[in-house]
Amino acid sequence: MTFDDGHISNYEFALPILQSWGIVARFFITVGWTGKRSGFMGWRELRSLHDSGQLIGAHGWSHTLLTNCTQEDLDRELSGARLMLEDKLGTSITTMSLPGGRYNQRVLAACRQAGYTQIFTSVPRAEPIPPGFLVGRLNVRGDMTLDKLRKVLEPGNRTLARLERQYRIKATAKTLMGDWLYDKVWALLNRKEPDSGDGWGYAE
Repeated sequence: MTFDDGHISNYEFALPILQSWGIVARFFITVGWTGKRSGFMGWRELRSLHDSGQLIGAHGWSHTLLTNCTQEDLDRELSGARLMLEDKLGTSITTMSLPGGRYNQRVLAACRQAGYTQIFTSVPRAEPIPPGFLVGRLNVRGDMTLDKLRKVLEPGNRTLARLERQYRIKATAKTLMGDWLYDKVWALLNRKEPDSGDGWGYAE
């Protein structure tokens, strides 16, 4: 189970529930927002989260799409974020969640060079145990039901495979259209078209 960005609700609501069930989750933190942006955790909350046994990773410095970054930007988003987390928490940070799920081979090489050993993507797919360098994830939304979550875990169920195909199609469209145009088209379509109603989604 993972949480991105570092919103204060992770500490106030998610942590007590996780503790009550004895669950350890991963929290990927947008470092430049920590203690700076309203509605997000400060360093006190983040240290408490870490001290409670939860796992902390990086989510960049400013949530910039890494595929749009210069080399200097990548250094700040990757190395800068990791080093700040390590300095503030006193622990090694080796995991990274990609902002917007966007990556290419240049970004992955930069992640390795910055010291990350595991990268969490937005690709909804099943993973082996233990997972490898790239780890897929399924975005759980507020409108999903327990029945839908059970179905994706059922052996032989094709829901996850269908979602991965949809993700790949969208990823191809993003590459061909570029982030700016894709986001404009996505926003236009989602204002005009009703939700599909299947209750599934994944991190953009």
